Amino acid sequence: MANLKEIKRKIGSVKNTAKTTNAMKLVSSAKLRRTEELAKRSRVYAGKLTELLNEIAQKMQKANVDGLDNVYFKSVEKPETVDIVFITADKGLCGGFNAHTIKRVNALIAEYKAENVKVRLRAIGRKGIEYFKFNNVELNDALVGLSSSPDYAQAAEFINDVAASYVNGETDRIVLVHNGYVNMITQEIKQDQLLPIDPSKLELNSASTSELEVEPDDDDTLLDALVKRYIEYTIYYSLIDSLAAEHSARMQAMDAATNNAKEMVKTLTVQYNKARQEAITTELIEIISGMESMK
Repeated sequence: MANLKEIKRKIGSVKNTAKTTNAMKLVSSAKLRRTEELAKRSRVYAGKLTELLNEIAQKMQKANVDGLDNVYFKSVEKPETVDIVFITADKGLCGGFNAHTIKRVNALIAEYKAENVKVRLRAIGRKGIEYFKFNNVELNDALVGLSSSPDYAQAAEFINDVAASYVNGETDRIVLVHNGYVNMITQEIKQDQLLPIDPSKLELNSASTSELEVEPDDDDTLLDALVKRYIEYTIYYSLIDSLAAEHSARMQAMDAATNNAKEMVKTLTVQYNKARQEAITTELIEIISGMESMK
């Protein structure tokens, strides 16, 4: 009978767990719809901003005989110092979402260290921060709360500090890593070189009908302002993209947990019925044995 009580207690516990995971799945689903819509709008703006930056940079590149002479476009073939900015979630229970990002960051660290390049880590998100602190890895920046609630002003302040270290010559390259949203069931790791901007990757339609003209005296000022807005919006969009991916990963994880809990309830129910049948059979045998002994 004690065994029956234990199994019944487990069934109740697993059912409560299933209710919790199902509720978390529904919450993540609702949050995903809102974040996905925000990501779509942000993607359009980011695309237009990139097009404008590309066009101005291309015009300046064609106008200068020696090529584009701007600090944000000067690439170093063999960097001595690289800053890795990476985004993880502030919360867990989202499958391998955070682990995939951390794995890519570790791979980058190993890759750069093999080339004797100094790596500085700048982390956004509690899970990534906790991982590297636990492994005694130094973090130059550690920001909690921004990945779960993206804010443009806070993101701009953070990335402008990182960009300032690039302009001042403290670092030669800034790489951004985050787990991005593809669709409701798929996330993918995205790795981008934020600074310097690679001029070879600039794309300008040769048939462009744009009447945009840039005065020689204003070209650097305009380009610097655009690059500043470009990196600000890139980090902001990456935060939104990461948040959408986090919600989709958590929704999948909670759906899987709910299904596993339901399967466990079925298994425990079968065990309970078998144990109950065994208990009944044992009692019947004892009764019959008692009656036989009285004859």
